[in-house]
This record gives sequence, C-alpha cells and structure tokens, in this order.
Amino acid sequence: MSTSDNNQRKAPRGERVADWADGRLGIYSLAKANMRKIFPDHWSFMLGEICLYSFIIIILTGVYLTLFFHPSMNEVVYHGSYVPMQGVLMSEAFASTLDISFDVRGGLLIRQIHHWAALIFVAGMIVHMMRVFFTGAFRKPREVNWVFGFLLLVLGMFTGFTGYSLPDDLLSGTGVRFMQGAILSVPVVGTYLSFFLFGGEFPGGDFVARFYSVHILLLPGIMMGLLVAHLILVFYHKHTQFAGPGRTNNNVVGMPLLPVYMAKAGGFFFLVFGVIAAIAAIASINPIWALGPYRPDHVSTGAQPDWYMGMPEGLIRAMPGWEINLWGHTLVLGVFVPLVLFPLVLVSIAVWPFIESWVTGDKREHHILDRPRNAPTRTAFGVAWIAEYIVLLIGGGNDMFAQYFHLSINSITWFVRIGFFVVPVLAFIVTKRICLGLQRRDRDKVLHGRETGIIKRLPHGEFVEVHEPLPQASLHTLTAHEQYEPLELGPAVDENGVERKVGRIEKLRVKLSKGFYAEGNQIPKATVEEYREIQAGHGHH
Repeated sequence: MSTSDNNQRKAPRGERVADWADGRLGIYSLAKANMRKIFPDHWSFMLGEICLYSFIIIILTGVYLTLFFHPSMNEVVYHGSYVPMQGVLMSEAFASTLDISFDVRGGLLIRQIHHWAALIFVAGMIVHMMRVFFTGAFRKPREVNWVFGFLLLVLGMFTGFTGYSLPDDLLSGTGVRFMQGAILSVPVVGTYLSFFLFGGEFPGGDFVARFYSVHILLLPGIMMGLLVAHLILVFYHKHTQFAGPGRTNNNVVGMPLLPVYMAKAGGFFFLVFGVIAAIAAIASINPIWALGPYRPDHVSTGAQPDWYMGMPEGLIRAMPGWEINLWGHTLVLGVFVPLVLFPLVLVSIAVWPFIESWVTGDKREHHILDRPRNAPTRTAFGVAWIAEYIVLLIGGGNDMFAQYFHLSINSITWFVRIGFFVVPVLAFIVTKRICLGLQRRDRDKVLHGRETGIIKRLPHGEFVEVHEPLPQASLHTLTAHEQYEPLELGPAVDENGVERKVGRIEKLRVKLSKGFYAEGNQIPKATVEEYREIQAGHGHH
C-alpha cells in the first residue's frame, strides 16, 4: 500500500498563515504589483522622508508623554524632586511636566526629542514644499497632493502651538495670551470664540484640557489622514524625476522599492532618529523649571514662540496700534489686520499651481522636473515668499535682535514695516535676473561647450580659449526643458467682421502670460540648427 500521502511534508506554519491571509486579502498579488515599483534617486527627495520620519518620532514620543501628563488646571502645591520649585502653587499640568522632566525615567529626553522633532518636522515641510515648488513638481496630476502638503504644514504649525502651550509655564502662557488677544480682535464673534475656547474669562480653567484634546486627537488625526492620502497619491502618480537621458514622462528611472529603496529608507529613519536624539540630549529647549508656572500678571523676559509662529508674531509687532471706534465698539486694527494678513501670506504660495496652470493653459501631465532657473518667474516668486517670511520672522524677534546686535528696537520695527512691502519685490527682481543669467550661461555652454582653460593663438595672432563640446548627457539636461509661448488676445473682429468682445479675465490672463514668458522673461534655448552651425566650425574655437 502506498504511503506517499501519509509521508507528504506539511508546509511550515508561517507559510500556511500566509496562504490563509492571501486567500482572503490578496496580499501576494498586491505585493507583486507594488513592491518592485521603481523610485528615482536624488538627494532632494530625502526632504520628504525627513518630514515623514519626524512625524513618526513625534507620534512615538507623544504616546509616551501622554502616560504621565495630567491636562488639568487644578492648582496644587509642588512637592517633587526639583527643590527650587517646592512649595510653589501651580497647575497640575505644570507639576506633571516637572515630574516628567525630573522623576520619570528618560522623561526629559523624551520631552526634548518630542519638541525638537516638532521643530524639524515643520522646517522639513517648508523646505520640502519649496523643493516641490521650485522644480514644478506640483503640476498636473499633483495639484491635489500639493494642497494636502500645504494643509499638513498649516496643521503642523497649529499642532505645535497647542503642544508647547500644554505645560502651562510662563512662556507658553504668554503665547496663549497673545493668541487670545488675536481672537478678541475679531469683530462680533471674537468674544464668543474666546469664552468658548477658554471656558470663561482668560485664562479660565479649561484651556489646557481642551488644547490637550486638540493636540493629541483632533489635529494629529486629521494630519494622519492627510499624510496617508499624500503617500497614496505619491505612490499612485509615481515619483517625479529630473531630466536626463532615457527619462521621459512615460517612464521612471531608478531603483525598486524592495529591497533597495526600503533598505535605504529604513537606514535613513534611524539616522534621522539618531540626529534628533543627539540634538535633544545636547541642546536644551523650553526649560520650564527656569520660567515657573504661568500667572496672568507676569510676562517672561525675551518671550519668543517657536520659530514657525514667528510670522504672525512679527505681523502683530510691526503693525501700528491703530484702532477704530464705531457705534460704541472698538475695532483693534493693530491685531485684526495681521490676523487677516497671516493666512493670506500662507495661501499665496498654496494657490500658485492653479494660477500657473491657468496662465499657461497647459493640461498635460508632467513627471519631469524643471530646473529652477528655467522657470524664472516661478522661482522669483518663491524666493520673494521666503524673503517675506524671513522679514516677518525678524519682526517676531525684534527685541532679541535689538539685544544681541545692539540695535534700536524701533529701527528694527520700521525695517519690518517697510521691508514687508519692499524686500519681496527686491528679492523677486534679483532672483529673476539671476535665473536669466544662468539661462544665458546654459545657452552658451550648449553652443560653445565647456571652457578648458587652454589658450590658443590663431595664425593671424588672435588669442582664444579652447572650448570642449559637452557630452550628450549634459546637452540633453540643458535643453530638455519646455518653453511656453506667451498668449495673444487674437483678432479684434471675428470671422463675420463683428468686433469681438474681450473680457477682463482674458486680458488679465494674456498680460500675466506675457509677464511670465514674453521676451525678456526667458532666454530662448539653443536650437538644433544653431548647435550644428557652431559645431561645423563657424565661430567655434
């Protein structure tokens, strides 16, 4: 009797579990289709990874901190291990933060890592966003993903604000008071919003608990959803890539997700974690024990928010203290106007992809990135936006700049007031001129080649420098970009001889198009005919 069936080897338990899961979830087919997906390789792509890994670190350390933090404003007398604070009346939130810092094993390091990761997260998002902006990676089909990224930046800023407000120390309390004053400046509904948020007159007894819920549940939940959607769209649309030989809008040149990209990404995560941990261990941030608990009648010296809130702070510090009294009500323009300008400055960069798409009328998909110099107007606008941000950041720390650089605080304030309008314009003009100069240099390199430093004397006595033709790969990179033609209004009359009405919107679009792409706003790239003529020896040394 055959015993082959009885002696047949059973599959290992892990394989049987995998087969069971695959029969119900289709894991094998999903992995086969996506785990070998190709990703291009460029150093600038790591900026997005820094944002992702910083967010993961924030979540991990935040979960640990929630185990020991008490989000309550009930007053207690401190009897912990930090002797200078013993016997001081403070809120439970402040007392529990002291306990985390001095009594919980590793608590201070985790606090520091959490705070530094938040700062790096927002900084990484801004740098990553500007990389996307300058290279045109926001173009179709990635406009929605650009908006997701912008929303992540804004939510990250407010999540950070609610986070550093939780310890209820003198510095964060001053920041919360600043925010409450901004809310009160909103006409009609400002008072109601303030009472709702603080549970009564400032500081109330509820704002720490409410900020805590917003900080650990509401905002992170929304950000997690946006982050997942952002990554799904990156995966679905495939990654953009820089121009080069063999790279087109229909392919991706790079390494597979598994095992190459995943191995590199995993190693980079631990590298980011290690750097943040090292910074947290070396550089102290927000030492609440040196500031003390918040009291409404006290303001800490040199009170500064985290850097990413420097823009609204700078707007309010630079704004004159104007007020308008109408029908027995006071409208505080010195606070309300900056409160309106702050979102406008942020949104100006968010809507650019849609403005550019409308001006060009380009509805094609783009998977090849631009070199910033080849889009002078876009690059100039991005630099102008960054310059605006830096000016307002200086305004947000005008007292610190005055102290450390021995300047007049009034002079700094006036510089911010004037610079708010002047500096972005100057940055725009200078950047655009630089881009056009780089375009001219690229055109010259394509036509005449690379300078070799070798001087040659011609038979008639002229001295010239010998140029070496560029390799084909470099020629492709320098000439792969597209150049749009400016729009025209078209004929004044239609085919029947009737005067054609031209709307204001169409006129505006044509005017913007000429401002983007007309003569003087981009340098025509070298044509094949020009290149062949030069290479044939006419005027080339």
